[in-house]
Amino acid sequence: MGPDVRFEESTARRSVESVPLSHLSIELGHLYIEEFAGGAEQLRRHFARVVPWVAAARQACLDRTPTGKPRISTCFLIDDYFTRFSTPRFVMEQVRQAAQDTGLVIDYFAREAGCAQADDIPLAELVLTQLVSDPVPETTGDRPPTSETGWLCNGKRSPSSGPGQAMSAGRPWQPPVQNAANRHSIFLDVELWDYEEDGRRRWSCPFLAAVWQLMRMGLLRHEGEGVTNPYQLDDWPDDWDDMPAVVKLNPHAAPFSAYRTFSVLGSRFLSVEHAVRTILSQVSISPAVLDQIQTRSRNEHIDLPKDLVERVEYVFIGD
Repeated sequence: MGPDVRFEESTARRSVESVPLSHLSIELGHLYIEEFAGGAEQLRRHFARVVPWVAAARQACLDRTPTGKPRISTCFLIDDYFTRFSTPRFVMEQVRQAAQDTGLVIDYFAREAGCAQADDIPLAELVLTQLVSDPVPETTGDRPPTSETGWLCNGKRSPSSGPGQAMSAGRPWQPPVQNAANRHSIFLDVELWDYEEDGRRRWSCPFLAAVWQLMRMGLLRHEGEGVTNPYQLDDWPDDWDDMPAVVKLNPHAAPFSAYRTFSVLGSRFLSVEHAVRTILSQVSISPAVLDQIQTRSRNEHIDLPKDLVERVEYVFIGD
């Protein structure tokens, strides 16, 4: 065997698919059964409140795009994971019409259930395998890992005392501590899932929303290939389970995924998105994917933060 012969794992040679990217993905809102029950007028009121913030986000994107021609797409997410209501056709027609009445165009329509599984790919499980919890100084290892408990935090939890220690003169109560706290801690412990009656995992809203952000940033790959490619439909199915995770409504739309995301959400989502940012700060994305996107952004002269959380922006409006 010659000295130049080398062995390599097949995974090392596996290419990473490059997905189309806009400069900005603007989320025009979430739809839950409560909003849908309010009818078309409530939807129009929602979009009317969104309009000025969309204009501001477009201008900000224009200002930081060197070419002066930013690629911007819009999307709208509907909850079909926790509650099923109406039919895809009726819901989408009502939402799209309400948006048009206020001058907005929805480019992409997405399902929250598609954040759990899309095209037979278990996206939530995929992201779970990429979680790397923040290292906490002086931990004792007495608590099982996130992959077992389904809980993820942004620091050090309060030490627990066993039943035998309750009446003893043990160490005094200690508060939880946020990692990298700014003077005072804002400690957060996030539930990632619980269980259905049949024993299956039921993913939490914050975890699915974290998957949603990763989808919108084009950061997820399954065996090197992109996931949740948008579909264009000739006809709407009657059942939500027959719907793709992401549907392209506007044939002329810029790409679904983008370097950055911007979401206009009701104020009730503030706590959810705090949890989302905690989750995103502990997701380990493939270095090959990160390098690919960073190289593309540099080639476009786009200043893209290395920290994923800094690529995600919001405005919260009154409900």
